[in-house]
Amino acid sequence: MTVRKNLESIRQNIEKAARQSGRQPETVKLVAVSKTQPEEKIHEALDAGQRLFGENRVQEAQARWAGIKPLYPDLKLHLIGPLQTNKVKDAVELFDMIETLDREKLAVELSKEMKKQDRTIPCLIQVNTGGEEQKAGIAPESLPAFLNFCRNDCALDIRGLMCIPPVDDSPALHFAFLKKLADENGLRELSMGMSADYEKAIPLGATYIRIGTALFGQRQ
Repeated sequence: MTVRKNLESIRQNIEKAARQSGRQPETVKLVAVSKTQPEEKIHEALDAGQRLFGENRVQEAQARWAGIKPLYPDLKLHLIGPLQTNKVKDAVELFDMIETLDREKLAVELSKEMKKQDRTIPCLIQVNTGGEEQKAGIAPESLPAFLNFCRNDCALDIRGLMCIPPVDDSPALHFAFLKKLADENGLRELSMGMSADYEKAIPLGATYIRIGTALFGQRQ
């Protein structure tokens, strides 16, 4: 299957899952996860009309997109991997959304850098819904205080929440939990669902789904 065919299939699945759950398909946005993918596959996706991409690492994203982004005025890039504070300057220059805000130090640095660059980039707070020690994300019980800090102390534009469920758990439980947290805190955007489970995330409120393998094939 070509990237174009995969993209058509995913879009059809999104539309079906959205309509079956009483949602408009355009409320679900596909983030094409382009990390480590070869250039030709990225260009196939661009040629097929995909304009929203997600990258895990700032340096890899810079190398890939610095020359491409000016050619596509409607292109949007999301950072979907952990952000180190020493990469904040480059991240603010390149990305259109940070999906992985998860600690006060990072919030402070993002706030400072956005002021310096006169850029306001919307952010999602990553929540560690499974309480996994090795995984990034704010603890669910710490979310209200952290959200308050980000908005009131750092003046950040927090749009919603993001999660990566534990591998061995039912993802739907975590998607439902993230939706509950978003509703309790008055947040609208939810980044959840990947290649294997995005059709489960859509009925539970996903507004961004992050698809890599199902679109581009296995990474090299």
